[in-house]
Amino acid sequence: MINIISHHTRLILSVILVLMISACQEDPSRHLNLGNWYLQKGLLDEAIMEYREVSRLYSGDKSTLTREEYDVLGKSHFKLAIAYTKKGWWEYALNEAKLSFDILPNKDAHDLVGLIKSKIIQGVTS
Repeated sequence: MINIISHHTRLILSVILVLMISACQEDPSRHLNLGNWYLQKGLLDEAIMEYREVSRLYSGDKSTLTREEYDVLGKSHFKLAIAYTKKGWWEYALNEAKLSFDILPNKDAHDLVGLIKSKIIQGVTS
């Protein structure tokens, strides 16, 4: 009987260990969502760190990314551009907006690039 309990206990502990390891895996979507929450709360430095973490996690061969991963990466660059504008870091914002448009060429990213460029041309003080 003790041998059976011991076997079951080892099996349960093994399953728990596997679940804990998989829960600790880096999830870029989680970082994007957390960055969005920080941005919404006005915690710009924290948001920037989370969005940059998404980029770091996808820093490998981009040709292997799935459509969903491209979506997460493009959105993180877009939101990073917005966070940089809120800090007044216009050149960084422009670079991130361009990356967002390169990854996910859509109207929002295109418009953001244009807005940031116009702010830079105006000297941002206007």
